[in-house]
Formats: sequence, structure tokens, C-alpha cells
Amino acid sequence: MAQQAEKAESAVHNVTNRGIIMKDIVYDIPTVTQTVRRHTLAVLVDNEFGVLARVIGLFSGRGYNIESLTVAEVEHDKKHSRITIVTSGTEMVIEQIKKLLEKMVPVYKVHDLTIDGAHVERELALIKVVGEEQSRVEALRIADIFRARVVDSTPASFVFELTGESGKIDEFIGLMQPLGLIEICRTGVAAVSRGKEGI
Repeated sequence: MAQQAEKAESAVHNVTNRGIIMKDIVYDIPTVTQTVRRHTLAVLVDNEFGVLARVIGLFSGRGYNIESLTVAEVEHDKKHSRITIVTSGTEMVIEQIKKLLEKMVPVYKVHDLTIDGAHVERELALIKVVGEEQSRVEALRIADIFRARVVDSTPASFVFELTGESGKIDEFIGLMQPLGLIEICRTGVAAVSRGKEGI
């Protein structure tokens, strides 16, 4: 009898489904974890007063962080501007951001370049380094490796211009810090999808 009871209990708590054993199906609920990912959004808007403030307000009002933001007019005749936003969040948060942006009146299109497929990202930075003798030589050596251009030079300082992905610029800045880095100016990310399709 004891063996039969054990078998019955085992049958209740161990369900075989196509060869997969699920123990205690009522209580063993898998935990779904939302992964935070970095996303690059391209937003086509009217080039008119207050649009950028409204877009920024949408993020700040809900506690979403903007890691990078660039904006410029791209279609002069139609008076359209393109905003490139880099932000991080879970899939649910990013979807909510896109839906809120799409509901704004001056917004024509919202593309998540991270989801839509392969794309190209570039950023420009101006980096000022102050140093003498050996530190200047080392700064120039590193700049040559990263293909950074010297756009200004004095006996005590350099200004480097560097273009590339954000990670490359971060690495260059990290190497320049012990060599006399005193100032950084970054444009933010500009991005465009690869292939024949446009925004």
C-alpha cells in the first residue's frame, strides 16, 4: 500500500510531456527576467519650436535616461529633423517609449535600429590633453594607433579629433586620462541602417 501511495504521489507531482519531466507544475513557475539592453532609436520629426523639449520631457517625465541625443535638420524642403536617441531599458520599457513617441503629433517615424537589423553608428569627439616631454610622445603614439587627428597643438597641449563607435572613443579617453586629459567634447551618436531601405 505504501508503495502504491508513493507512486500515486509521484504521478501527481511528476508529469511527463513529450519526454520532459515537469516537477510540481503548480508551484515550479519559471522566473522571467527582463534583460536591460542598449537601444538606438531614429526619430523623424517636424523641425519646429518645442519638439525637442517634448521628446526630452517624455523621457524625463517617466524616469527614462537618455545616454546620447543628436538632432539636425535632414530635409530642408519638408522641414524635417532627425533625432537619434541612445537609451537603455528592458524590452517592455523600450516598446513603451516607442509607442509614446509615435503618439506625439510632430513625429512621423520611429525606428529602433537595434531591433530592425544591422546599422552603422559613429560619434565624433574632441579631446584636449595637456602634457610635456614623455607624456606628449605617448599621447601622440596612442593617437596614431587610434587614428585620431591632431587638430590643435601648443607647446603644452594637444586637441585630438577622433571618429568612431562609442566604445572606441571610451577606450581612447581611458588611455589619455593618465597622460593629462583635461577636457572632452562629444557629439553623441549618429546612426543609420545598412542596406537599401531608408527611415
